Order: sequence, then C-alpha cells, then structure tokens
Amino acid sequence: MQIKNINIKERMEHYNVNGLSIALIENGKISGTENYGLLEVKSNREVNENSIFGACSISKFLTGMMAIRLIEEGLLELDENVNDRLVTWTVPENEYTSNKKVTLRNLLSHQSGIKDPEGSFSEFNSDIGIPSMVELLEGKTPYCKVPIAVQCEPESEFNYSDAAFCIIQQLIEDVTKKPFYQVVNEFIFKPLEMKNSYLNTTLLEMEKNEFSCGHNKYGELVGGKYPLYPYPTASGLWTTSLDFASLVLELMNALKGESKIGISESLAKEMITPQRGKSWIGLGVFLEGSNKELEVSSFGWGVGFQCMMFAVPQLEKGAVIMTNAELGVHQLKGIIGEIYKSLIS
Repeated sequence: MQIKNINIKERMEHYNVNGLSIALIENGKISGTENYGLLEVKSNREVNENSIFGACSISKFLTGMMAIRLIEEGLLELDENVNDRLVTWTVPENEYTSNKKVTLRNLLSHQSGIKDPEGSFSEFNSDIGIPSMVELLEGKTPYCKVPIAVQCEPESEFNYSDAAFCIIQQLIEDVTKKPFYQVVNEFIFKPLEMKNSYLNTTLLEMEKNEFSCGHNKYGELVGGKYPLYPYPTASGLWTTSLDFASLVLELMNALKGESKIGISESLAKEMITPQRGKSWIGLGVFLEGSNKELEVSSFGWGVGFQCMMFAVPQLEKGAVIMTNAELGVHQLKGIIGEIYKSLIS
C-alpha cells in the first residue's frame, strides 16, 4: 500500500498544512512512516517518526480498546446498567431511563440517549484549570455548564457524544480506583511500547522538541500553540502516527486471536460489529462496508489538528494520518481525504 498519484508537498502547500505524519500498515505489519514539513511554522523543527500530534477524537478508539480490555479483566460488562459500577457519580434516573438503562455498549456506540450541551467540551483554558470528571458531569464547570443527563431513550437515536466518553472515564476510574491515564499506561502503552503517547495533560512537557504545535487553516499558529483537551477518554491523547498504528495493529491482531494485551477474538469482533442496527458504528469506531471489505475508522478534529485512522482487517492493511492543521472542513474533504483515497484506490 503506497501513496499514489499525489504530490504531498504540493498538496500541503495548497492546504496550508505545515506538518504531516503517516504510518502505514501492510500485510499485518507496520510497513513504515512518511513524514513531511514542520512541527511549528517558521521553525526548524522537522516532523519525524517520533513527532507527537494532538489526536483529538481518535482518542475514543483508545478508550474503546481500554474498555474492552477491562471487560476481559471482569471489571466491566458491556450490557449491564453502568450505574451498577459507577461510584463517585451516577447517570441521573429520569423518564428516559425507566425502561432502558444506560450500558457501556450504549456509551461506546453513541447511543446512550446523552447529547452534548451546545458549546461544551472546548479546549483547556489555563484560567479555569482542569475540571474533575464529576464536576464536569454535574455541569459545574465552564467546559460543560449543564448537568449531563439522558435526553432520549437509550438505543433510540445516535448522538455523537464526548460526555458519554467522560462517563466511561469515570466508570473506568471507579472500577480500577486509579486515574484513567495510569490504567492506559499499564494495560496498553507499556505492553505495546507506545513510548511517545501521553494522556495526562497536567504532566505534558509540551515544550519538548517532539511536540507539534497546532495551526489554523491559514497555516498560522493557534493561540496557546498546544491546544489541550482535559477529557482524556474523549479527546485528550497526544501520540505519534507510529504509536497509534501499533494500537490499530493490536486490534487487527486481536481479531486473529493474537492480541499482545489480552483482548479476546470474540470481544475484538464485537468492537467492529454494527451496534443496535446502526451499520456505521461499532464500539469506539466507525464502520463502512461489510465482511471482507469492512473498513474500521476513527476521526480526530480539534483546535489546530486533524487526523484519521483506518483499517481493513481482512486485507490486513490500514494507516494513521496526522496533521497539525485544522482545515475547517471534514477530514475527507481535505489533504487527509486525498491521502486516504490514494491509499485505498
């Protein structure tokens, strides 16, 4: 699998993209990375395979893998009421939860009946600081001013939700009695040797040379240079294309019964199975096509960054494409889409 019929440097100029990193998976292995441009406009910091980008919402794929791993431990269940295991905060009961309770399956597939309040889940503001998940879910911070509650019966609608993934974070922290970033370090980052991946935003030494700055659609630095999201499960991951490709490969290996981190073939298959009649959504991933051509994907879009991962497990191929530019259009309508189409054609 290679990038064909596309002059990357010319397309980067066309879209005002300063930096780009691509990791390719072929024949069930990471076949290499391609790195272009700069981590910061007008600097001499060049993108390489150790360059760390804001992953934004592809963090949700990591969260899905983490939740599945904890099901293997017996700490979580896909189809029980999450309130049975939540301790420090619980999903408020109301008329929408009387017939159906919210489950981990609902949260991972954006079908919990929870809708994100308008204008919520913005990037970190140093004047406000980092909220606790409980404060956030109770609507007591400027990041989310409305208490989170179920607004339609679970499984009746698809509503893409960061709040749902914040509930998953609270659930994981309650059952493990550890911060989410620590659990991920232990179960995923260390065994997969993802040495350039970070979730704990308070410890990020962002000024380290490997970290990329964010840029807008004109190629200019965004305010604050390193936009952070204080919601690790929903959008808090910083990683390299190479590290993230290790995680994508881990899913592909688990589907063959060869997981390094202890995910069973049956739960890996559940992750890429359409959930509750919605053909396009699995557990923490999006789906397209079926059987041999089934494509699993995840998209990240935040202040200063856009990225995408996709995998075709049956063909044992995939890629992670990360940029330090927010183009203002969907990933598939910009440079990421052009690279993706060239890879799958």
